[in-house]
Amino acid sequence: MFYFDKINGKTVLKSDFLEDITAFFTTRESVIKTKEPEFENLVEENKKMFREYLQVTELVSPSQTHSANVDFAVVGKTDYPETDALILDNKKQAVFLNFADCTPVILYDKKQKIAAISHAGWRGTAQKIAPETVKVMKSAPEDIIAVIGPAISLCCYDVGDDVFEQLKSTVKNFDGMFKIKDGKKFVDLKAINARQLEEIGADKIDICPYCTYCDNDMFFSYRRENATTNRHSALIKL
Repeated sequence: MFYFDKINGKTVLKSDFLEDITAFFTTRESVIKTKEPEFENLVEENKKMFREYLQVTELVSPSQTHSANVDFAVVGKTDYPETDALILDNKKQAVFLNFADCTPVILYDKKQKIAAISHAGWRGTAQKIAPETVKVMKSAPEDIIAVIGPAISLCCYDVGDDVFEQLKSTVKNFDGMFKIKDGKKFVDLKAINARQLEEIGADKIDICPYCTYCDNDMFFSYRRENATTNRHSALIKL
C-alpha cells in the first residue's frame, strides 16, 4: 500500500512493500530534477537534504533516453549514458531516476539484497524494460518485490494505433489494460508493466493509484504541463 511520509518536512511517497530498503518517490516539494531556473535552488536544497538523510555522498542518476538499456551503479562512476534502468548492489550510493508521466518501477530482490529502478514510458514498456531488468539482476522472479509508482493512468493516456499495437503485443492477456472512448484508445502503462512482471513469475507487486495528470498538484505531468522539464523521482538506497 502507498502512503505519504515526510523527510525533513518535505513530502515523499512510499510503499509498505519495501521495508528492507530505503525507497521513495519525490513530489513537487521534494523535487531533485529540473532544468527550470525557478526550481534550481529548491533542487539543490533537496539533494543536499537527501544526501544527509541517506548518509551518502553520491546520488547517482543515468541519462535516460527511453531505451531498454540496463546497467549497474558503480562507486565513483557518475556517467551512465542511454541508460533507463540502474541496478544498485552497494550501500555507498543512492540511485534515482526521473519521471513526468512515464512509469517508475522499483524492483527489489529480497534474497540477493539488490535493487533497481526502471524507467518505463511507452517505449520502455514496449521493450519490456522491467522484465529485462530482472533478467540482468539475475534474480528469480519469485524473489522480486515490485513497486510501480505514480504515472499517467488509463483515464488520461490516449495513444495512436501503432503504440497501442506495440504495447498489446508485450503481454499474453491485454484484457483490462485499455479502453476506447470517443474513438480514442487509452492504455494503462502501470497495469501493463505489472502484467509483464506477473507473466515471468513475479507476484509481489504494489501499484500506485495516483495519476500524474490528474494529481498534478502533487506530481509533474509532461502532457498536462506543456513539456515541463520538472520531474519527480524514484530513489533507492540499500
